[in-house]
Amino acid sequence: MPDTRPIKVLIADDEKNLARVLGNELGRRGHQVAVVEGGAEAVDHLRQDPADVLLLDINMPGMDGIEVLRRIQDAADRPEVIMMTAYATVPTAIEAMKLGAYDYLTKPCKLEKLDLLIRKAAEKRGLARQNETLRRQLDRERNVSAMITQSPRLLEALRIIGRAAPTDSTVLIQGESGTGKELAAQAVHAQSLRKDGPFVPLHCAALPRETLESELFGHEKGAFTGAHAAKRGLFEEADGGTLFLDEVGEIPLDMQVKLLRVLETGAFYHLGSTRPRRADVRIVAATNRDLGREARGGRFREDLYYRLNTIVVTLPPLRERPEDILPITRHFLGAYANLGRKSLSPRAEAVLQTYAWPGNVRELQHAIQRSLILAPRDVIEPEDLPMDVQTGAAAAPPPVPVPVPAGMPPAPGTPLSLEDLEKHHILAVLQQVDGHRGRAATILGIDPKTLYRKLQGYGLAASAGAGGQGSPAGSEAGPGGTDGPATAKDERPWEKRTQDVG
Repeated sequence: MPDTRPIKVLIADDEKNLARVLGNELGRRGHQVAVVEGGAEAVDHLRQDPADVLLLDINMPGMDGIEVLRRIQDAADRPEVIMMTAYATVPTAIEAMKLGAYDYLTKPCKLEKLDLLIRKAAEKRGLARQNETLRRQLDRERNVSAMITQSPRLLEALRIIGRAAPTDSTVLIQGESGTGKELAAQAVHAQSLRKDGPFVPLHCAALPRETLESELFGHEKGAFTGAHAAKRGLFEEADGGTLFLDEVGEIPLDMQVKLLRVLETGAFYHLGSTRPRRADVRIVAATNRDLGREARGGRFREDLYYRLNTIVVTLPPLRERPEDILPITRHFLGAYANLGRKSLSPRAEAVLQTYAWPGNVRELQHAIQRSLILAPRDVIEPEDLPMDVQTGAAAAPPPVPVPVPAGMPPAPGTPLSLEDLEKHHILAVLQQVDGHRGRAATILGIDPKTLYRKLQGYGLAASAGAGGQGSPAGSEAGPGGTDGPATAKDERPWEKRTQDVG
């Protein structure tokens, strides 16, 4: 909807009569006008009551108009400024424009012209504020689940980011599609000494080779068909900041040579130019491939690989951190409350936790957005979730029965000790989650190592493990523990389930 509120205009002029008459006339035209007599008063007024447009006389005693411009230049809610003077000079006009003035008028001026200029200036300010609002909204959507985790593996990745960010080292982020690689790159930039510089992302897989080279390094006019003007490359755009190369493994081999040269020397060339250029850029790269394997197979340059992997950050997929599914889901429910304020039923929560999420957090985000829009009630049920999520969860293999150990009364209603009740409950939860100890520990609200020790005490450390395969007796950290990632053997049943679903 268009903004129909009156334009707030502040007039700063030491000619009291002229300022009063001007204020009255602009008020009759629908503007909300305030008048001050000097530059210092204008600065104080704007701190208390921001305006849309400031009509600012240049020649005032004390603080003149140019000094006012300097004082308000970096204000968060800065108005558009129209300079006014009876003694126009070219150097003064140039100085005012350099400081961000919208326009420059010589007094006296026609009221119709001034009114039109005020409306155009206010429109420009409104568009700038809308753009800032949209940018912040996009930032919120990008970062909506950035730091939501209880996973030891992801917390370790974030710790590495925090340690590496203040340096200028190259960072390589590894992870499946949808795990948040760009979020991690933004976190590196935001915590670095370059945080006030630009963050420039490039999706390397989205561009053909010719376009990719031009995007990275820029080109001269006439360098190729369609190059009607010279163009700066992303290395120049990112000067003083961070260049994020997403899916760096997709860069062709001949382009990798040029990228390596820039990383080693800091110099590059526009297409069609022989003049070297330089840019101070930090590189953060991301890939969903195993670049080490690609390099060994000759599909990626080894020298570039070793140049990129100074610091390696690995983001685990969502299926390997099931404890994060519900916290992230609840965050999305709040973040997209404009689509409808709804909650999840226990059945829907169970479906979300059972699904393998091959598209990771991005898939979960879209699933929640869709459910908020389409669910007819205030509570989201399983049938309101995307069909892939419903059928994928249903396709999971049935739980492997966990036998009740000898000596434990199987008959219902038989009195049990607290220890036996705890044991019986733990085994029941393990049945529900197909013997997955990490998920069982999350549901029980205990540390995975605590669960493993209890199973050892029951003599069930092997039989009640993930898919019936456990760690050797006496091992301190079982699957899902905090001493390191689970072994391939421990995670096979979960991987198999993922393959069946995906």
